Amino acid sequence: MSNTLKIVLAFLMVLALFFGFLSLFVPSDYNFERLHIFLFNLVAGGTIVILYTEGRKHLSLISASFFIISIAFAVAAFFEIYPFSMTVALVLAGIVEFLRWKRFSVFPIDFFKKDVPIYEKFHQASLLCLSMGLVISTLVTLNNEYLKLVTMPKLKLDTFFLGFSFPLSLITFSVIFRLMKEGVDDTTRKMKEFGFWSVNLGVVIFFLFIIFEKIVPQIFVTTILFLTVIMILIIYSRHGNRLQQKNFLTSGIGFLLVTAVTGIAYILLALTPTYSSEEYKWLIRLHAFASLYGWNFCGLAVILRFDDFPIKLHSTKIILFHWVTVLLFAPLGDFFRFFSIVAILSYAAILWAVLFSRSDHKYL
Repeated sequence: MSNTLKIVLAFLMVLALFFGFLSLFVPSDYNFERLHIFLFNLVAGGTIVILYTEGRKHLSLISASFFIISIAFAVAAFFEIYPFSMTVALVLAGIVEFLRWKRFSVFPIDFFKKDVPIYEKFHQASLLCLSMGLVISTLVTLNNEYLKLVTMPKLKLDTFFLGFSFPLSLITFSVIFRLMKEGVDDTTRKMKEFGFWSVNLGVVIFFLFIIFEKIVPQIFVTTILFLTVIMILIIYSRHGNRLQQKNFLTSGIGFLLVTAVTGIAYILLALTPTYSSEEYKWLIRLHAFASLYGWNFCGLAVILRFDDFPIKLHSTKIILFHWVTVLLFAPLGDFFRFFSIVAILSYAAILWAVLFSRSDHKYL
């Protein structure tokens, strides 16, 4: 992608992390966490998914429209201007569906075809998840703010806004499976197919259990997802092409395993008699950082530089620095202003190193 576009998207990712810590510096009634989620997942992440689907290095009319309108949605939802946010959310869903229909088909029949590559299935699932997330968030907004037909503790806007991270997770899986060797044995093919359905159905079922507050089933589904990710890691380690991207994506899977472990731990703690959401806020924040700025970032970074690898970048050093930033600096930043600044600067440095290191096709 063009350097200008990468600079804009990198700035939005850093700005997202900045808003994640802003409440430490500026006490306010506004929920800065929403901007944290929207700017990374929907604006930057969603635009990257659109660009990847189009196979473009520059903004097209479709991707530019999505980019601008998603910013409008983020601002409107942040300031709770819901009539406008609901309207533009449906427009965004229409843009995504138009592109999905053009790239794939109206009905996702490819999900059920054995001859369709798994990475294509994950790719289409990412687009479908993005459009459905926009529509569902609109329906939840309509219910909670106006109709009030359904009243449930977990049926909250912020719960559904978190769902905007799922399309990024699915597109990262698409990239991982795309970089695997073709012509694998039948057992591996079946494992890949199982991985696709386990991830997609598991996430949907898990989300339903969250809404209906079914704690024990959440543990069961999360454990299955955890084992599925381990299976995918084994497949990728054996059949992934020996490319520099593999280092980043394997690191991303590692972050995903951290996300699963912290998620299971948080659910188990919720079953204890002395459970307090405020007491274990640090754990859920660690979970979120590992998911957004660890796992999802690895996939988005590889997409942004998909045609540039190999690049002049010491992968091991930057990956270690990435882990320290996400799992140490960022969580500490929730409690200490100094570490929040360190986390933001460190993350900006990682983005710069990953996105703007010179391409060198002689480097392996």
